[in-house]
Amino acid sequence: MSSKAKECMMLAEEQTKVLEDSFTKVTRHPDGSTLMLIAAECGLSEEDTQKWFKLRNAQWRKAEGLPSELGSVLD
Repeated sequence: MSSKAKECMMLAEEQTKVLEDSFTKVTRHPDGSTLMLIAAECGLSEEDTQKWFKLRNAQWRKAEGLPSELGSVLD
């Protein structure tokens, strides 16, 4: 994730590691219960966790050469 986005959310290194691990190893689109578990593990609110995933997905799509926002189709 870009340093600007990290600074905006003020995440600790361990929080970022948990989020990145979840993004790469679990899912890029967590459902409600998965989001809740990730948020609890990070010590973040579900809203902040969801915001992080939204920003991270946009970054991933950009890196893949895809539009930053897609319609109803998941990555």
